[in-house]
Formats: sequence, C-alpha cells, structure tokens
Amino acid sequence: MQRHPTRRSFNYLASTALFGLGLAVAGIAPGIGQALAQELKIGLSAEPSALDPHYHNLGPNHQIAAHLFDALLQQDENQKLAPGLAESWKPVSETTWEFKLRKGVKFHDGSPFTAADVVFSLNRPPKVPNSPSSLSIYTRPITNIKVVDDHTVQLTTANPYPLLPTDMSRVYIMSSKAAKADVAEGLTTEGLSKGEGLIGTGPYKYSEWVRGNRLVLAANNDYWGGKPKWEKVTFRPMSNDAARVAALLAGDVDMIENPPPADMKKLRENPNVKISQAVSNRLIYIHLDSFTDAPVGIPDAPAGKNPLKDPKVRQALSQAINREAITSRIMEGLGQPTADLLPYPMFGTRKDAKLDPYNPDAAKKLLADAGYPNGFTITLGTPNDRYINDAEVAQAVASQWNRIGVKAKVDAVTRTVFFKNRDEFKYSAYLAGWGAGTGEMSDPLRALVATPNREKGMGTTNKGRYSNPAMDAVLEEALKTVDDKKREELLQKASKLALDDYGLIPLHIEVTPWATRKGLVYKARADQYTLANGVSKE
Repeated sequence: MQRHPTRRSFNYLASTALFGLGLAVAGIAPGIGQALAQELKIGLSAEPSALDPHYHNLGPNHQIAAHLFDALLQQDENQKLAPGLAESWKPVSETTWEFKLRKGVKFHDGSPFTAADVVFSLNRPPKVPNSPSSLSIYTRPITNIKVVDDHTVQLTTANPYPLLPTDMSRVYIMSSKAAKADVAEGLTTEGLSKGEGLIGTGPYKYSEWVRGNRLVLAANNDYWGGKPKWEKVTFRPMSNDAARVAALLAGDVDMIENPPPADMKKLRENPNVKISQAVSNRLIYIHLDSFTDAPVGIPDAPAGKNPLKDPKVRQALSQAINREAITSRIMEGLGQPTADLLPYPMFGTRKDAKLDPYNPDAAKKLLADAGYPNGFTITLGTPNDRYINDAEVAQAVASQWNRIGVKAKVDAVTRTVFFKNRDEFKYSAYLAGWGAGTGEMSDPLRALVATPNREKGMGTTNKGRYSNPAMDAVLEEALKTVDDKKREELLQKASKLALDDYGLIPLHIEVTPWATRKGLVYKARADQYTLANGVSKE
C-alpha cells in the first residue's frame, strides 16, 4: 500500500472555474474542431534549454520532459502524489523506502522498463556536465540503491528522510539501454537534445526539435496510462506576448500559456476564448550577492566592502518596494504579494508571515545607519521573457530603489543570456522565479537560501551565495524529521530565519493563466506546467 508521509492540502490552488467570455473576433477558422483530436498546437512563452531530462531543473524543461518520460511517482494538478512508474511505495525501515515498479511498461523503442533503468536514472543527475541547476538536489539524500528484483527497488538514505517519495516525482526515468549506461553520464545533453537516445515511457514520443521554431511530439499509443488525447502535439516557442495572443486569435495555435496581463480583459471578453487559471507555487524574488567583497554591478562600492552583506541594506531595499502597486498595476492581478517562499497554506508556510511595509523613509534611514546616506549604484539583472512581466517588474523595483537614493538600472536580457550571467555570478542583484517542485517549503529553502554545498545538494540555485548556518541547521533537522507536525514547525522556523535576515527578497506569487480556443478546456496546475493531456474538448 502506498503511504504519503507528508500532509498537503493544496486544493485551493486549482482554479475551479473557467471564464466564459464576450466579444467576437474575426479569423477563427470554422470546422477546426474536427481536426483538434489529431493535432494540438501550443504556443509556449519559454522554450526548454535542452531535452535532456536531467540537465536543468527548470520549469520549461520539466513540462516537456513530462510528455516524454515518467517518474516513479507523479504529481496531480494540486501537487498531490500519485503512482507513476512505481505502483506503490512504503518505508521498510527508518532509512529505507521500497518502491514496487509497474510491470508490463515498455519504452518508446519497445524495450521493457526494469529496475536497471531506475538505477541508471537516479545515479545520472550529479554526473551531467555543466548543469545550470542540478537535479541532484533530489538524488543526493540517497546513499544506496538496492535492486531486489526486476520490479522492486529499495532506496536508502543516511538519515530518516520523509521527502524521498516526493523527490522521486522530480527525477524522470530514462532507458538505460538507449541512453548508453556504459558511459558515466550516458549520452550527452547535446545528443539527447537532437533526439539521440531520447527514449522514455511517457505518453508522447520525440519527432523533431527545431530550436526557436517548433518541437513536435507523436502519441505513444502503447502508453501504460492509456492512449494519449492527441495524435500529434506541436509546441511553438513564442516569447513575445503579443505574437502569442495573435497566434491564438488567428487560429495558428489552439492554446497559449501565460497570456500577458495587459491582454487579459480582451481575452476574457472574447466568446471564442476560454481562460483557466490557478494560484501557482512560483515565487518571484530578488537575490542579492551577500558573499563577495568585490560586488559586480556596484561600481561605487568602497574597496573591499560590499553593501549587500549588511542586513540593514538588504532590509532597506526590501522596504523600498511597493509590492501591492506592482501586483495591481503591472501584474494586473496575476500576482499575490508575499512575505514567504510559498503561498499559505502550503506545507511549511507561516500564516503569520507579514509583508515588509512599503516605507521609503524607513528605508533611507536604514541606508544611512549602514553607512550609505547617499545610497550607491547597482545593476538589477532580469530575464525579459521568462516570468510574467518580468522586465516590467524589475523596472518598477529599480524605480522604487532610485527613490531612496539607490541608483539602480536594469539589465533585461533573454532568459538564455540571463541564466548564463546569473550562473557565472555576473549580477550582484537579480530578479528570478522559483517553482517548488515538491510543493512544500523544504524545496525553496534547499534550493534558494541554503548555503551552497554540491555534495549535500544544497543551495543549487542560491546564486547570491547567501549563507546562514543557523538556518542550515534547522533545515537539515527538518529534512530528517518524519513527524509531520514537528517537520512543519522546523520548516517555518527555517523560513523565518532566512527571511528575517533577508537571505532573499520575496516579491509575489504568480497567478498563472492559460488561454484556449473555444471548444477546449485546460486543467490549470499549481506547478504552472502546460501538459497536452491536460487539454480536453468541452
């Protein structure tokens, strides 16, 4: 019998209604409904960085991987665990979990799925070269993998680790045979992105990928979970918001993700469009370099002195931000101001977390007390094509910082350039987002504010290199605490320690919309993934 050690009540996250809308738009092709079951065309706001499912812990990559591959466990639209390639799972000791694998599952090439593929796939993430954000965060706790038989594996951890089943919903299982398991990391990321050895057990199979133009998948009609809903799925990257909306209204695509806030009113009023939306798990935040003594992008910093290392300066930058104005005016309601790393009541969040008050005068005093009465110069890095109105939000923050004497300018670049710059520590301050893959506070704490430690799989996306040993100790205690109530209290404490110290500056939680053509509906998801099998005819 499967057991779920973690309490999660996330039903509030899923939208329960689709909004019927009101004005006609010319250009909707007649009779399109007859063809929809054959091909589904989706306009993506962001293209994956690779098709290697273990290369980059990034939303656009995960949502494509979920079409081609399966994990041992799945997450539904509310991030509740469900059986995947493992039919059941249970603890067999304080430090060992047993997973019973689904029998009769075939890879896309017809080869059988066995425990050997699990061993290969769980060992691979830390071996993938040049991973911008490693999935080893989910595999590091495993100290031993025991193959009991072809359809039973036991995973052992050094300490009691209640999150292991949840973590196993984040690592996709590859064919060890097709991915050449005789090589340490298997086929290269480059080769997999060309379709070489890109063999999974998922509902769709790889057809072609022309970067910047289209990614085409074909139905896996032998899928263990039932025949997929679409014979063919074509994803078209459309980072330009206006182009994405225009493609939907012209009938060039059947669905788009992340319709821009400025167009939501027009889309809601269109009788040929359906909108679905959900409060997401995605935090939009600002990271500050609190590590180096030679900060990049702060040209007037005194020699050997980084103002961002001072918690008073970090607090000043936070209190200078008017979160309510940003979410109402720039996000147009597609964001909720937050003082935590996840929306309440996700597991480990604090009901009493209070927003930092918007108080420019107090912020100026904090700067003066820290020795910067005249402020300083800083560059705020941001992608301009990854999150909802990301560049516009960054511009608003920079403008508000300027009002307290911090002379801020924005470096807005495409997400590919942004992530490269971020990972090379070229920003002293940057705006980014994080979607919690596990749906509980341990996920953003481990990734974003834990002291970077590759061996422990901690701080994998902490590019501000923030370090708080007291918080680390509480987090590590939480990660080995099986009792739900005690673990939640520890996660709440860890979150408070990090945020009271301004380990990062939380801005808002995204509310995610999707727009489909009339006759189609989408089951909105908290994880923001756009999945072809979530699209149905009305």
